[in-house]
Formats: sequence, structure tokens, C-alpha cells
Amino acid sequence: MGDRPRRIAHLDMDAFYASVELLRYPELRGQPVVIGGGRNAVPETLPDGTRRFARLRDYVGRGVVTTSTYEARALGVFSAMGMMKAAQLAPDAFLLPTDFDAYRHYSRLFKDAVHTFTDRIEDRGIDEIYVDLTDLEGESRALGSRIKAAVRQATGLTCSIAIAPNKLLAKIGSELDKPDGLTILAMADLESRIWPLAAKKVNGIGPRASERLDSIGIYTVGDLAAADLGLLQEHFGRKYAAWLARIARGLDERVVVVSSEPKSMSRETTFERDMHVHKDRAVLTPALTALCERLAGDLARKGYSGRTVGVKIKFADFKVVTRDLSLPEALADAASIRRAAGACLKRVLLDRRIRLIGVRVSALERAIESKSLAVPTQGLLPFDC
Repeated sequence: MGDRPRRIAHLDMDAFYASVELLRYPELRGQPVVIGGGRNAVPETLPDGTRRFARLRDYVGRGVVTTSTYEARALGVFSAMGMMKAAQLAPDAFLLPTDFDAYRHYSRLFKDAVHTFTDRIEDRGIDEIYVDLTDLEGESRALGSRIKAAVRQATGLTCSIAIAPNKLLAKIGSELDKPDGLTILAMADLESRIWPLAAKKVNGIGPRASERLDSIGIYTVGDLAAADLGLLQEHFGRKYAAWLARIARGLDERVVVVSSEPKSMSRETTFERDMHVHKDRAVLTPALTALCERLAGDLARKGYSGRTVGVKIKFADFKVVTRDLSLPEALADAASIRRAAGACLKRVLLDRRIRLIGVRVSALERAIESKSLAVPTQGLLPFDC
């Protein structure tokens, strides 16, 4: 890359699952729509050709919101929220089922469009990627506009892109002008565009860490940049405090990782509040199931299966516990991943509130090389006891 300054883009599809559904149901554009219903949420075609859609107020069950349109988000409905809570906030919102086959199809389309510009792409999931633009010719804004146009032409969908000196700023920047945004950031923009943001806007500062920062008078990224390192170490420990100090100054040396053979794939979610193992099982259990389903979708999209399943639990006190289970043969389907994750959870002492759960599949191999595995049913998960 020579002496050229780094140009890293973060591309994030706008409300991806919901936007794919709006291609199919354009009459719902501009309406609050929630994705995550089951078979009962499949629209009904009436004799006159119009469609009747389910409403969120009619939902009954323990499911969680997969995603929502911006109109629903304005009402307080976000991904990973319990569906029943969402129904209280937006009872008149339209409800649609998830269609992961369609989402994977459009994911391939938008990534293929970006590949026409460069192969320096890091896949971060079904709806987002990092792109190293350092070696490409052209001014950043013009280049970003060309990529956005290519994605729009290939999919009919909009995306938001930020181009910055590193992955940290690119990730933050892609949220600044959503939807359909194009944001160009330089280190000189740190004080005016990044420091005024709430600290929780930084990827890696979750709700609990944000609460702790609030408790010591640190509300914005700028406050964090001005904070005493000793104070941060006292409340967060040396390693996390050092990371907080670096990100507040916009420093990030991570490279765009281009790898055709990943070692593992994972999904995790941080809850809006700390969850009680028993009292909040109606949220925890569906959230774990949804993670397994999304992870299975990632594996299927990339053509992998894995021999080891692991879980990650972060408790309210920030202690992280992981457990792994190695299997005789590789697996890739959601049901098998969930059963194996349940077996891992049985080896965790769940004696404190939970702020994050994650599921990982490792020891990957190409799915064509593996056989299906019937994992014995493990019974109820610990959250259900």
C-alpha cells in the first residue's frame, strides 16, 4: 500500500431485513413494520388481490424482534427486544415473518457488487462489511457514491457508507447519516463529529459500561478522551480502560481481514438491561434461539459446518465465562447448534444477572465435506428451569 494514508470504509445495509421485505410488500413503505413473526404472520392475499397483514398487537409467544423499519424504531422497537414488549410500544405495527433465504440472496448481491471494485473486503455478517479502499484511485466521496450506486443497482436497496482512516471511525461514521448516508471522516473531524456523541455509540461500549461511565460523569466520547486513565482503570480494569482511552482518541490499528477460510463464526447480543436468569427466561431463551438461527444462516451462506460449539456469557459484573463442546462430527443447522449450546450452558453457574450471551461454532470445515449430526436432545435449557 506504500505511503498512502489508509482509507477504510464500513458499509452497512439500511434496516436490511425490513428493507428486503419492503421490496416484496411495497405497500408497507413508510409504515412501522416488525420482522420476527412466525407462520401466523404470513400475509394473506384477498380475492381482490390486496394483502392483509398481521398486526403486532395480535402476537402471542416468546419470540424476539429480528429487526424493524425506521418508523418502528421511532416508536422504540429494536432488534433483540421481546416481541410482547414491542407489542406494548407499537401495537399497530405490521408484523412479518423472517425469510433468511431471501436475506442471504440479497446479501450475496450487495457483496458481489462491492467486489467489482476490490477484493479487500472483510465480511462482518449478512448486512455489513469493511472495505479497504487505500489502493483505489479516486476521491473518497466520489468512490463512496459509486459503491452506493452499484449496491442500489444490484439490490434495489440503500446502504450507508463511511470512509475513514480506520475501522473504528468507519464503523461509527456509517451510523451518523443513516439511512442512505455517505460520511467522510478524517482525524481532524474527531473533535467536531465524534467527541459530541454519546459514549455508547462506540461499538464495544454496551449498556452496562455506559451506565458505569455515566456514574463517574463520563457521558460523551469527548468526556472519555478527557478522562483520567487512573479513574478508568479503577472502574473498568487496566485492559478495558486502555482500550477506552485509545478509542476516545480515534486510534485503531486493526487491518481489514480478508480470509477465505474463517476459523470460527459467532453471534452475540447485549441486552438493554441485565437479565435475571429465571425471571427473564421469556427473553433469554428466545434470544439464544435467535442467535443460533442467525449463526446457522451465516454458516449456510458461507458453506461451512463446525465440530465445536461454544457459548459466551458476560455477567453484570463484566466477568466473562465461556464453555465449549466438541462433537464427533460437524454440524450447521440451528436446532443442533441450540442443543449443543444448551449442553454448554449446563456447565455454567448462572448465579448472577446476564448482560450478554453469545454462540460460536469453530473447528470449521466445508459443509460438503461434513456429514449431518443428530445431537441428542438436552432437555430444557438452564434459562427454562
